[in-house]
Amino acid sequence: MKNQLDVVTLGEAMMMFVAINTGELHEVESFVRRAAGAELNVAIGLSRIGLKSGWVSRLGNDSFGRFIQSTLDKEHVDHQCVKFDENYPTGFQLKSKAENGTDPKVEYFRKGSAASHLDLTDFNEDYFSSARHLHLSGVAAALSATSYQLSLYAAKWMRNVGKTLSFDPNLRPSLWRSENEMVAQLNQLAFHANWVLPGLKEGKILTGFDQPEAIADFYLSQGVEAVVIKTGEQGAYYKTSNNQQGIVPAYLVKNVVDTVGAGDGFAVGVISALLEGLSLPQAVERGNFIGARAIQVIGDSEGLPTKAQLQQEIMAFSPSTTADAAC
Repeated sequence: MKNQLDVVTLGEAMMMFVAINTGELHEVESFVRRAAGAELNVAIGLSRIGLKSGWVSRLGNDSFGRFIQSTLDKEHVDHQCVKFDENYPTGFQLKSKAENGTDPKVEYFRKGSAASHLDLTDFNEDYFSSARHLHLSGVAAALSATSYQLSLYAAKWMRNVGKTLSFDPNLRPSLWRSENEMVAQLNQLAFHANWVLPGLKEGKILTGFDQPEAIADFYLSQGVEAVVIKTGEQGAYYKTSNNQQGIVPAYLVKNVVDTVGAGDGFAVGVISALLEGLSLPQAVERGNFIGARAIQVIGDSEGLPTKAQLQQEIMAFSPSTTADAAC
């Protein structure tokens, strides 16, 4: 491919309608539109920081799909391997306006979406080989059996040709036939990753262990190089294959607006920092900072900073283990 990429990812994007006022979704009359999707958020965040990111998916040939395409253009995310599907639509979701730091209610309308029909024909060897890193999420893996096959094939192929891989479990239990299937298939993906980024609750479900170190050891024993576990108000715990470990405290957030997207912001911070050659503790600190920034605005990607914003703002804050809320 013509343009060399730093990171490529794949998954589903959805049109998101965010309620302007609080209240039950069926009572809300006005919404603002946004583009949403875990992997899309990461691609946007990495692009804003200055990395060249690419996103692979399928969109419906409809107004929702064209809105997402315009978002990709605006955010300078490469999308030359995104296909427009004439037979299946772009999914969408409705999200309530949260208050007092509570999680918003989200209703999804994604069954049969164009992205759920992702399969091995969406793997373009030249395109993926143009990237030095692959980021995968459990959301794309959960969309359908064929989307999972694409994720697994991409993971194996990229590792075989010497690329690095990060994996965020991003559990969506409602999209799986059973918890056992979810655990088995997501762990299979995780075992191919260099860096695994679960939340503490996710780690408990996927490994059966309660403590961060035990969760990390589960993946490290399978050949993973580093595991970073998001522990909420405590920040994040990390451990590497050469037994380096530690806790990086969270950033204080006094006004939580929307908790959705914090994990994607965290992934943006960790991945970007590691690809820039920073140490793992520095990467986790950046992840904590961007995750904390993400929960102070509505929408999934509005809180993701530019490189200039990141450099200016991160110096003005001090991590605090007494954070009211954090990623």
